[in-house]
Amino acid sequence: MKLKSLLVGSAAALSLALAAATASAKDIVDTAVGAGSFKTLVAAVQAAGLVEALKGPGPFTVFAPTDEAFAKLPPGTLNDLLKPENKAKLTAILTYHVVPGKVMAKDARGAKVELTTLQGGKITVEGRNGQVTVNGAKVVQADVPASNGVIHAIDTVILP
Repeated sequence: MKLKSLLVGSAAALSLALAAATASAKDIVDTAVGAGSFKTLVAAVQAAGLVEALKGPGPFTVFAPTDEAFAKLPPGTLNDLLKPENKAKLTAILTYHVVPGKVMAKDARGAKVELTTLQGGKITVEGRNGQVTVNGAKVVQADVPASNGVIHAIDTVILP
């Protein structure tokens, strides 16, 4: 009976470990899709043709605006950005949210760090009073792991 309990417990632990390993084996794009709160971001990444780039080896740090962050944009802005003729502008905005390398929230605690984005511009990540911000946007969920980097959900779309 003890052996059976031990085997059942071990099997359950192994299932959980495999589920966790599978979850972290997803790349940035698949992790964002699975999270459910980045539908607008994923649609924008697809419209900009950045899916393959963000599925690349990385590592990347993505400061990912949530659906609520995109909803804060002035009316019509998102629809305008998603038009094919605005692909370059959309790409610039999206790549402004991505930095090469893996930057964890703990790296910003008590610090003010300037990072260069894939777009080429600079962003400021600051950690004070238990809150991390990126150009003033609050990180609402930090350190979401992906196989090729990390995602930090932010409450505002930051603009270059």
